[in-house]
Amino acid sequence: MTAQVALDYRPFAGLTGSDELACAYAELDTEAAHYLDPAGSAKLLQAAVYGARAHEGQMRQSGEPYFIHPIAVARILASQRFDLPVLQAGLLHDVLEDTAITRAEMARAFGDEVTVMVDGLSKLDRLKDQGPQHVQAESFRKMFVATTDDPRVIIIKLADRLHNMQTLGVLRPEKRIRKAKETLDIYASIAGRLGLFYFRMQLEDLAFSHLYPWRCAVLKKHYMDHFSRSQILDRVRKELTPVLKKMGINASLTKRQRHLWGLYQRMQRKQSFQEACRTVPIRIITETEDECYRILGALHGIYRPISGKFEDYIAAPKSNGYRSLHTSVLMARRDVLNVQIRTRDMHALAETGIIAVWHQHIKNRTIHLEPHAVAAEKYMRDWLFRLKEVQNITYDPLEFYDAIKKELGPGELHVYTPQGEVIDLPMGATPVDFAYAIHSEIGDHCVAAKVNGQVYPIFRPLEGAQTVEVITSPDAHPHLGWLQFVVTARARAGVKHHLRSLKKKEAQRLGRSLLDRALGEFGGGYEAERRRVEDYVKTHSLDLGELLDDIAHGKKQAGLIASAILGRDISRHIAESQILLVHGPMDSAIGMAECCCPLPREPIIGHIEPGAGIRIHRRQCMITEVTDRQDCIHVDWADDVSGSFVTRLEMLALDKPRMLSVVVENISACGSTIEDVRIERSPLRENARLMKCWLGVSGRDQLAQVIRALRNIDGMLRIGRN
Repeated sequence: MTAQVALDYRPFAGLTGSDELACAYAELDTEAAHYLDPAGSAKLLQAAVYGARAHEGQMRQSGEPYFIHPIAVARILASQRFDLPVLQAGLLHDVLEDTAITRAEMARAFGDEVTVMVDGLSKLDRLKDQGPQHVQAESFRKMFVATTDDPRVIIIKLADRLHNMQTLGVLRPEKRIRKAKETLDIYASIAGRLGLFYFRMQLEDLAFSHLYPWRCAVLKKHYMDHFSRSQILDRVRKELTPVLKKMGINASLTKRQRHLWGLYQRMQRKQSFQEACRTVPIRIITETEDECYRILGALHGIYRPISGKFEDYIAAPKSNGYRSLHTSVLMARRDVLNVQIRTRDMHALAETGIIAVWHQHIKNRTIHLEPHAVAAEKYMRDWLFRLKEVQNITYDPLEFYDAIKKELGPGELHVYTPQGEVIDLPMGATPVDFAYAIHSEIGDHCVAAKVNGQVYPIFRPLEGAQTVEVITSPDAHPHLGWLQFVVTARARAGVKHHLRSLKKKEAQRLGRSLLDRALGEFGGGYEAERRRVEDYVKTHSLDLGELLDDIAHGKKQAGLIASAILGRDISRHIAESQILLVHGPMDSAIGMAECCCPLPREPIIGHIEPGAGIRIHRRQCMITEVTDRQDCIHVDWADDVSGSFVTRLEMLALDKPRMLSVVVENISACGSTIEDVRIERSPLRENARLMKCWLGVSGRDQLAQVIRALRNIDGMLRIGRN
């Protein structure tokens, strides 16, 4: 529709930039008119006028009226034939966030369905006391929670991001790069996971153009020249079409144009443009599944199939619903064809994704999705539900954001339960990831695994098509070391949730112990004064668990709290007379100070650091000489102290071949672990190196054994602990 016709609407008369708004809306109306009835078109116009008036006076950085952007978002959605509520939400997606309109007012005008979608897309800019990164992460989590209830929310967000990427050029370079990276890592990956390839490919190419503008421009020029010169499709049509006609098959043959980001990644694997473009992508679309297989037979009859290059995604669809036959064949002149064969319904699903198909037909109960589409929808729902579980046990929005990024990592792994159910996992997933994918309770109590009937290490990555059995025990619990190998968001969140709850229980136990000692100076103790403790907590509207946690982490002094509970003064010498027993390096709210790295049986002192807890120092540590003694408590090693304590050695050694290797071998031979190593040039001797090594030892005896072994190394000049 031309601009002149658009001006005849005059629905935006009196608003800033009314002519520009009318022209933009005319393009949306033309697109939506292909499938909306007149009543639907009228409701769409009502939403546009409502949104334009709400955004009146707001301008984009390009200088055009802000509401041009929501109209463009709705047009993208209309091009994919989404239903009326989605188009209305696309037009109004920034109204609750950027205008004075309230949720209740929008609900009265457009109903709850549209309002809930818009609210899910609104950022939490009201969190003014938080940093921008925290607000962004919290808003992202809010959007994902809304998506699990209505997947159309993420569709609107993808259309919003797509138009923002199309108009990204007006932003500062550093902001363009940040947006482009986020688009590539998050939004393009989400689109791919849900089978929305229309969005994925455009988002990837736009991000590519902003991250590597020169590479993108050069690659686009070379590829378009190569694509336009190729005559292979004409040869294939000439050789294959007569055969298909004899078989009574009417099929369309088209040459697929690779998207630039995919081609760039292919070049990185293949090392050259020529290798990346060596195969010619062809797509054949027909009417039925049977015809797909018959076309495959005809194709293999004319051209030589390449071994190992056939995939049957019709019989075994991808988890996101994608179905097609893939094959590669060799032509007479050594040209390689990369061929996709699919039906028209398969092609629609491949291009728009299961969400699009589902929401196109959800209002029409007479149309039923095919079984494969239903299975794909179940996969989509299950995947979104898993993410919802992650946010339920992840309190930190930044942690949730990072977890989703890991969940969207490349590659997909299909493994099976003993009952034959397919479990989809990212590449690199382990049996622990598998256990959490089934249920968080199974993950929390996983102790071992069997793969194809054989015992399998829980930390080893799984391979495709394996049958995995998880062995559990009610006494088993997640371990901190699991975070080194689990890859799924659900597993990482589950492990961290358990460790947090465990740490909180231990911290509260420590806080209670400290308070018990403070109260015990008067002969009572915690149990004897329980009623007074409860009264104090109730009077001051406190939570007992949080109070004990604060005491453990040094946010509140046990002596002062005991004084307040008993209504008496506790002098400094009483606080100093408290003795806290240290059982190991991993005691909750207790940490070994990195400045002096104390070891069991060495004289120690405890320093209370507000917000961090109690840090254990050696008594000769310099920090204890300048610290306010009120912040220190008496500590000692428990009789059953155990664990691996980190200590630091500094070595001066000649710069000889394999010196570091010999040092590592001697340390390992003593049973010690190496946490970190740093090597620097020595300021004292030109031919020597200064090596700083952080070791894990059980105590002073093992450290002495390590030092003796290192002193015997040829070329070791000096060694000492600092």
